[in-house]
Amino acid sequence: MKGIFAALLVVAGAALVGSSIAHAQAPAAPPVAPQAAPPAAPPSAPLSGVRMAYIDVQRVLTRSAAGVAAREALEKDRASMQKEMDGKRQELEKIRDELEKRGPLMTGDARREKEEQLERKRRDATRLADDFQRELARKEQLLGSKVLQDLVGLIERYGKQKGYQMIVEKRGAGVIYGATELDITDDIIRAYDQEAAVTKGKK
Repeated sequence: MKGIFAALLVVAGAALVGSSIAHAQAPAAPPVAPQAAPPAAPPSAPLSGVRMAYIDVQRVLTRSAAGVAAREALEKDRASMQKEMDGKRQELEKIRDELEKRGPLMTGDARREKEEQLERKRRDATRLADDFQRELARKEQLLGSKVLQDLVGLIERYGKQKGYQMIVEKRGAGVIYGATELDITDDIIRAYDQEAAVTKGKK
């Protein structure tokens, strides 16, 4: 089935400016020197100890055993639908050829009936193609949802086991940059395949 984390930085600090205080004395008395402003507080250090990672779910769907099996099932359905559509196309071509070759020799009623038959079959073929397209989209969504449901639980267990505080999806999170060492996609694919093999062995 198209960069990651900006460093978290909290900057704190403010400069305090003192004010000049003049004592209410005789004009000849010298003014009181203004107090020096305290130094600005240094910025706080970036958050430390936070483990984060990202995963490319699309890569899991295209490379994991379950994702490959889902695509193969879809391709099998698509091939079956395409075969049926090819048969409909051949029917249309046969009627069209008959009209071109024998149309001038037909009576008006016979030719009109054949043209109506061609139009009906054309509409039926168009409707069938639309139905097939919707059916394929529905199956693709169902298969993808099944894989994603399995992944959610797997990623949660993986994150807790490895001590991650956050794991985000690369595309959904809008990641612009992510260091390769934060990419755990291949680890998730291996873990997913292992779990699928164990589950299959128990059946």
